[in-house]
This record gives sequence, structure tokens and C-alpha cells, in this order.
Amino acid sequence: MSNSVDFSGRPFHFIGIGGIGMSALAYVLAKRELPVSGSDLRPNHITRKLESIGTHIFGRQEASNLEFFRPRLSSEVALNSQEELPTADKSKLPQVICSTAINTTNLEYKAALELGCPILHRSDVLAALIADYHSIAVAGTHGKTTTSSMIGYMLLQAGLDPTILVGGEVNAWEGNARLGKSKYLVAEADESDGSLVKHAPAIGVITNIELDHPDHYETLEEVVDIFQEFAQGCRTLIGSIDCATVRDRLKPSISYSLHLDTNADYTVTNIDYRADGTTALVWEHGKALGMLNLRLLGRHNLSNALAAVAVGRAVGLEFGEIAKGIATFEGARRRFEFRGEVDGITFIDDYAHHPSEIRVTLAAARLQARPGQRVVAIFQPHRYSRTLTFLEEFADSFTHADLVVLTDIYSAGEPDLGQISGEVLAAAIAKQHPQVIYQPTLPLVREFLLKALRPGDLALFLGAGNLNQAIPEVIATLCEPAKATS
Repeated sequence: MSNSVDFSGRPFHFIGIGGIGMSALAYVLAKRELPVSGSDLRPNHITRKLESIGTHIFGRQEASNLEFFRPRLSSEVALNSQEELPTADKSKLPQVICSTAINTTNLEYKAALELGCPILHRSDVLAALIADYHSIAVAGTHGKTTTSSMIGYMLLQAGLDPTILVGGEVNAWEGNARLGKSKYLVAEADESDGSLVKHAPAIGVITNIELDHPDHYETLEEVVDIFQEFAQGCRTLIGSIDCATVRDRLKPSISYSLHLDTNADYTVTNIDYRADGTTALVWEHGKALGMLNLRLLGRHNLSNALAAVAVGRAVGLEFGEIAKGIATFEGARRRFEFRGEVDGITFIDDYAHHPSEIRVTLAAARLQARPGQRVVAIFQPHRYSRTLTFLEEFADSFTHADLVVLTDIYSAGEPDLGQISGEVLAAAIAKQHPQVIYQPTLPLVREFLLKALRPGDLALFLGAGNLNQAIPEVIATLCEPAKATS
């Protein structure tokens, strides 16, 4: 694949434009008034939003999609012709953007290759954008979306008008991206496929490091290598030294920690974790800056907020501006997102799909739960490789749930090799938890929840797949008796 990105006016065409990372890039490019098109097999609210700002969307991934660019070529050479396009015409061909999910057998990809289009990975476009701005790139195994969204929101509230690209949707900018007019860009930087090494931001943030993608990495050491290379490309590296791997292997130039005795540059005392949020006194180099109020729950989100404080100070903000922004940040969608309440049952949607994430998310749920209120964890495992690799860790991660409901594994495109299943995971959890129910399909999950949920429950849907599609259906069904009697 090529890695030279042209922002001078040459068209961009995204194969799989509806993905959360791809669509963010497409949005920013389209708002920069560059020609953008793309294809996706499943139109959604994200593709409709892109269409509303002038992006041409194809509902299928076919070779014929590239005929859209024929009027831009002076040559009348057909797409399926073996004739070589003149150099002048080749310069007008679109830059075709793919994610790791696009297979080389994809018909649209093959047509772009045959036509001679420059083919770029989505990380190449993000790297070029990062190089185009005074950029803040947030990396780490967990907390990237919340931390990058919080930093973007904080800069926005402080009047710095940043460009933002994150891996989740945020109400404040009505999506996963916004185009600002300042020099600042905040981006979520993903390590899942190794492309993290392409980014060289002014400020890099690393929240923590664990093995999370066994489909790409065999060992934690391989993951550390990627983060070390990313760290070397950052002019300033901010990192959490509560993660021993970050502390010992990366040695960030600016550190943060929830523990005063670590001597981190930024730390906290007087912490109060409550059902409606968190407060803490923030310290900078041993000097008290002031109180931080956070709507988000749990230790992990206080750590994310401390990263935002460190970034805010690095770009010259006063603590009062930082605290004011963080105090009103509501979080990204699918990050402990409130979805509704019916018959006294509270519905929460969360993206947690790694054992560490499940553990801290359930701990946050337990904080919010009232005395006597059940925490019902409904979990859809994500990827066969992850479920198999972390089977023992998953089995030990549901301690804070009163009832665990498991469904089968969301493959995310991986083949089922017959080594692991949702039923096997349910059995492993049941060895350590007294209340575990396995329902293999989403319709069966919905049917079970309609019978098992009771007033006062906090129903927490966990996973990175399509489990959350069940939430509105369960809510709607529970509302039906109320409508009938009204």
C-alpha cells in the first residue's frame, strides 16, 4: 500500500466507509471540502450523516463503484480495459482508503488495484492528519475513546476549537469527528493492527498497556515494542505510571497516577467515588491545583481525567479552565451510556470486551447500584481469539455482578475453529460465580431478560459486537403493557 496522502484536492474513496474509524476520517476530509466517496454494505446513521455533507455513498462493494470517477478522467479508457492510463489521468484517480478488515479479495479493492489507484490504509490518512496539526494522540489498551473524547471536549470548552477524531460518538459534536479551525487535533490512536507506529504527534498519551488483540500479537512483548516505537515518535509523552509496563518500559516525560506515593507529576488525593460521579483534589509537581469534579464513574475514569489534566496543562490551560470542561463532560456513547429506564429497570450500554474493562465497568455499576439493587451483566464475547486467550481472566471478571447472562461469541470476521464457544465461557464463569445463564442467540437473550429482569435491576450490556441492538427491543416490549393500560 502507498503511504503518501494528497490533501491538495485529489478524491478519496473509502471501502467500508461506515466503520467508526473510517467514517471519522471521511467526515474531516469532507468538511475540509475535499471530494469524498465510499461504500458500505450496511447503511446507518453515520453514512447518512456523511451523505448530508456531500459524501457519495455506495450501498455495495463492487468494482463498478469506481466508474463514479470516470467523468474526472480525460481518457475514455474503460475500467475493465487492459490499456494503460496516461500518467496525467492516473493523477486524477482517487486515493482508495481501506481498513485492516478489507480483504484483498474484495472486488472493489481489486478494481482499484487494477486501475492503478493509490491504495492507503486508514492509519496512513490519520498519520498525515496528525502531521498536519499540533496533534494530541491518545493510545493505550483501555480508555482511549473516553480519554481522547474528554481531551477534545476540554479543549473545545476552553475555546481552542480543535479538530477531533475518536472511536466513539459524542453528543457535544454529534458524532465521532469534528473539524476545528485551530492548530490543535485530538485523535484516538489504535494499536490493534500495529499501525500505531505511523503516528508522530506533538503530544502522545498512553493510558495503559495489556495484550488485547491476540489475533495480531502473540505476546505482550510484541505489544510493548509497538508502544515503544510510538513513544519515540512523540515530542512529549504523557503516561500513567499506575500501569507498571508504561512506568518501567516507556518512562513517560510527564507522568500521572492515582497514588500520591508514586511521585507522579500529576496525582490526586481526597478522592470520593460516588454513584453520581467522582471528586478529587489534583496535585501538580507536589502543589495542589484544585478540586476536580467528574460525572463519570470509577477509578478508571478518574485516571482518564488526570490524563486530560496533564494534556491541558501541557498546552497552557489554567486548571480552572480544565476543571470547568471536565466537570460537564458526559462521556462517549457506549461507554456506560444510559439507554433508558422502564418498570424501575435501568439499562446501560458499555463497549467493555476485555476482562480488565469488564471488571472496572462492573465495579462502576456496583458504585451506582442502590442497596438491594441487582447488577445484571449481559455479555457478548468479542472474537474467538480473544475469548480463548483470556478464558481464565474472563471467568474471574464478573465478581461485581449478581447475575451474568452470556450469549455466543461475536466473530468480528474471525473463522470458528471449534476451540471455544460462548457456552464454554459460561461454564468457566459458572465455576466462580453462582448465577450464570447461557443463551446462545440474541432473540433468546431478549426472551430470557423479559422474564428475568425485575424492578430495581441495573441491566448492563457489555461487548463490542451487536448485543446492544437488543436494548431498544427489550425496552419497547416492556413498555407495551404500560401502553395497553394507559
